[in-house]
Amino acid sequence: MATYHPDLARQAIPRYTSYPTAVDFTPAVGPERQALALLGVAPDTPVSLYIHVPYCREICWYCGCNTGATGRPARLDAYVDALLAEIGLVAGLLDGRVRSIHFGGGSPNALSPAQLLRLAEAIRDQFGVDTAAEWAMEIDPRGFDTAYADTLAAIGIRRVSIGVQTFAPAIQRAINRVQPYEAIALVAERLHGVGIWHLNFDLMYGLPGQRAEDIAETIAAALTLHPARVAMFGYAHLPAMIPRQRMIDAADLPDPQQRFAHSALTHDLLVGAGYAPIGFDHFARADDPLAIAAVTGRLRRNFQGFTDDEAEAVIGIGASAISQFDGLIVQNEKHVGRYRAAIAGGHLATTRGVVRNAEDRLRGAIIERLLCDGQVDLAALCGAHRLALTSLLDALVALAPLEQRGIARWCGGRLYLDDGDRAYRRVVAAAFDARRRRAAAPASLAV
Repeated sequence: MATYHPDLARQAIPRYTSYPTAVDFTPAVGPERQALALLGVAPDTPVSLYIHVPYCREICWYCGCNTGATGRPARLDAYVDALLAEIGLVAGLLDGRVRSIHFGGGSPNALSPAQLLRLAEAIRDQFGVDTAAEWAMEIDPRGFDTAYADTLAAIGIRRVSIGVQTFAPAIQRAINRVQPYEAIALVAERLHGVGIWHLNFDLMYGLPGQRAEDIAETIAAALTLHPARVAMFGYAHLPAMIPRQRMIDAADLPDPQQRFAHSALTHDLLVGAGYAPIGFDHFARADDPLAIAAVTGRLRRNFQGFTDDEAEAVIGIGASAISQFDGLIVQNEKHVGRYRAAIAGGHLATTRGVVRNAEDRLRGAIIERLLCDGQVDLAALCGAHRLALTSLLDALVALAPLEQRGIARWCGGRLYLDDGDRAYRRVVAAAFDARRRRAAAPASLAV
């Protein structure tokens, strides 16, 4: 892995699941823009659906997602009704072909099996989803039983992401997510029992009290369950923005050098176990579609992270869900009550977004390739976007210090990042983020 550069590792850098990023969204972009974008999707264009469930049975203190406690069952019934109505609104405007469906949150399994089945049936009916579509879902393993596994199999879900985070009991208590190894193993067994073999484990570093030994033990335990993919996310401590994180004492968090060491250790252990490194925080078995996409140059990055999904439009359904089109990014109302009210009024729930101009699209393409491939042909992309290389002069100047350190290098018109410098990919990508230099905003540490 890369050399530790304290000033770079300490930088606050967006995760770049989009460009422009969410800090550039404005209320000037509303539902009319989204409606036009949906109508503009050509027939047979590959489309992905993301369904957001902003509820959890228990709230984890580290979590930065838009979610809240489940509370009364009637809340979930009302929310599912709103999702069904939004599905109908979007389907009435969209001619594209839905090829993949992903349930995220929150915890989608906060819904009952019957509620989840209602949603799946509506998606199939309204969008004409065929049997070749890929269905995936994130789950909270706590309380996940055999009946729920049967429901996922009946829907056709074939990939499940499990929020593991850590197997260290003391750290689990510190983040309010207690789930012993045996519980995760039982969930994996139940999913395998119904034919769901593609399991993704989400782990975290940078957690309170976390040591290198905890990272190593968690990875060793996770590998005994043979996940197809492992993501190791760096915890972003932003208590001023996320009140629940105030339950975590910042004094207990690993310092930037420890975070860097934990990230490097993760890379070494997973690569040593035969997993291919994907981007800067994902790992996959060599035969997994994500690893194949990385090798063949088809890896993408969107609001769900690194993906092999080649959809040209991602449509978000639910409170706070984000939709992405070539020239537009929009986000639904975050507040569940206001989201439901908008949908009940027969309107799309878009409350903010950003129109992507030609330069945004070029810079977004460059950032995506740097994060996914660790290299980019600037001349080719400028040509494809019909913009001159001179439009990137600010980025070329910002790259100079990184070139001097050997983190970025040129070969002809192609910019390269050495494989050992994966940890700094977001730092290099940020050189192309003109908007960030105009308006700084809170973000997670670079490593």
